[in-house]
Amino acid sequence: MTKFLERRDFLKSVGVTAVGSLSLGLRAGAQSANKSKSDSPRFFSGCCAYSYRKFLEKGPMTMEDFILKGVELGIDGVDLTAYYLTSTEASYLLGLRHLASRNGVLFSGVAIGTHMCQSDPGERAAQIENIKKWVDATDMLGASHLRVFGGDIPKGATDEQGIQWVVETMKPACEYSAKKGVTLGIESHGGIASKASNIVAILKGVDSPYAGCNLDGSNFEENPYPQIEMCVPYATHAHIRPTYGHPAKALDLDHVWQIYAKAGYKGFMSAEYEGEEDDPTTGVPKLVATIKALIKKYSTV
Repeated sequence: MTKFLERRDFLKSVGVTAVGSLSLGLRAGAQSANKSKSDSPRFFSGCCAYSYRKFLEKGPMTMEDFILKGVELGIDGVDLTAYYLTSTEASYLLGLRHLASRNGVLFSGVAIGTHMCQSDPGERAAQIENIKKWVDATDMLGASHLRVFGGDIPKGATDEQGIQWVVETMKPACEYSAKKGVTLGIESHGGIASKASNIVAILKGVDSPYAGCNLDGSNFEENPYPQIEMCVPYATHAHIRPTYGHPAKALDLDHVWQIYAKAGYKGFMSAEYEGEEDDPTTGVPKLVATIKALIKKYSTV
């Protein structure tokens, strides 16, 4: 009883307003903490199947082997480059999904080749149907991200026209992918998507939470860092290589990680090995080791 009276007397003395202010202050503090956490970067290690294209194109590696390679590399997930999938039949895709699940390997996404920058409406319609097919396959694999390409700008066309054609292709494709919970990530990869400004214009035109950027800073021919910075707020997946441009110049990956961290990026940093070493079995682990070290340095997980 004494404690109750003391508390009641305290409430009387400070008044309802003060108590309300205290309550609001506590809620504001909690909201601030939550916002701080939501703004913090979360990086996960990954590897693209494309890194092992030498072995996947003609053997001896299969996609099943590549999934198990993820275990060997000690990474969080793998990016399935569709060029090396032998089928889109349910039995095959579900088999890959089961194998990955049993071995604790996540699918960071699926990567396909598309050419959305088409002047002909019929060609754009064909691209949409192809993307839909791969959205279904991505969904069956249990992944939530599908990499797409913008494609080259047709001869004589302007960037503005190309942007509009990609928007007219990607927007309905995203409307379909949204029904499956799959995000379409347009890669910074030549053609219409060779400039960060074009990528941002496309994504603003599509205006969908299921549209993003599969950000590969190594594909920018010049001035990669400001272009990465421009795209990173839209990044839904990342491919990592240590060089950029032609001829190849060193990409400061520590600087790249700082840009991603400052933006609060959350997602996979997937090695896409295209190095000088002839044997990816030695080249890929070195790139993965660099990625892991930078994740440890800059990520909250």
